[in-house]
Amino acid sequence: MNTTTKATMEEKRGILILPEEAGLYWADLIARSGLNLVGIHPGWGAGALEELEKMLDFVKTPQFAEFAQRMKELNVAIEFEAHAMSWLVPRALFSEHPDWFRMDESGNRNADFNLCASSPEALLFLETRSEELARALPSPTGRYYFWIDDVTGSACHCGNCRVLSASDQAMIFYNHILRGIRRFDLEAEHCYLAYQDTIQAPDKVKPDPGIFLEYAPIYRDSARPINDPDCPENYKELEHLPGLLRLFGQEGAQILEYWMDNSRFLKWQKPLSPLPFYEEVIRRDAEYYRSLGFNRQTSFGVWLGEDYGQAFGEPPIIAYARAIEG
Repeated sequence: MNTTTKATMEEKRGILILPEEAGLYWADLIARSGLNLVGIHPGWGAGALEELEKMLDFVKTPQFAEFAQRMKELNVAIEFEAHAMSWLVPRALFSEHPDWFRMDESGNRNADFNLCASSPEALLFLETRSEELARALPSPTGRYYFWIDDVTGSACHCGNCRVLSASDQAMIFYNHILRGIRRFDLEAEHCYLAYQDTIQAPDKVKPDPGIFLEYAPIYRDSARPINDPDCPENYKELEHLPGLLRLFGQEGAQILEYWMDNSRFLKWQKPLSPLPFYEEVIRRDAEYYRSLGFNRQTSFGVWLGEDYGQAFGEPPIIAYARAIEG
């Protein structure tokens, strides 16, 4: 039995970290910060499939078991958030089922990203694999985040799909993912990730009951408040939020921010450098998001692990937790 209702209602303040960083170093930071949610987020982009498979192995290790036990003692919820589409519907199936995959703008079926949102067989397979992934990564909170591919311009353009926006196609995928998960976890909930091409609310496809909003404004300027009227980057991200909230509502809605994402500040290229920490911006953002009804606020915290601490000192996790506290 999951704790979905309790998890939905309770105010959450969280951080997303890499699987390999889920150990004693981060456990200590989280304990001292007062954060009450940690998301485990494997790698992204072209390496998403390999990194997800590594995470599936990692959650079976003593290191993760020790970390999970420590989080339980601290009453810190653990959730898993991953770009999972290439695992859910493996690209190797293209040779046998090309119609499962998206048609590009040139009229060719392509196994590069995502699926054909109008293929009944592909969507049924997506449900089956979503159940399998949920069984491998059961969520103690009953909330799941099996995201579509981490790319832009990857919608299907076949005759049936071309009338659907990228957001509508994503909504179809997330509805079917949730249906599959609920074969295993009857009360499960799943996110609609508003991000990149799907930052706009779906228009033609409605969310199934149990779909909640996760808003991730990746193209924002993190040095300026999200509601700064003089910041065009932030205005462009924020202009879609009212429509998203009208469709999905406030219940269970979650902010996934980039306040603490050192990988983004470094444009996803190492070597590491100190995290730009805009504490007052974070405080103002968090207050604004709360005014809209978001009682769950998280941020990526990638590349702030033990190697960062050795090079630059402890990352400002405690100050971050204070900044987003209501």
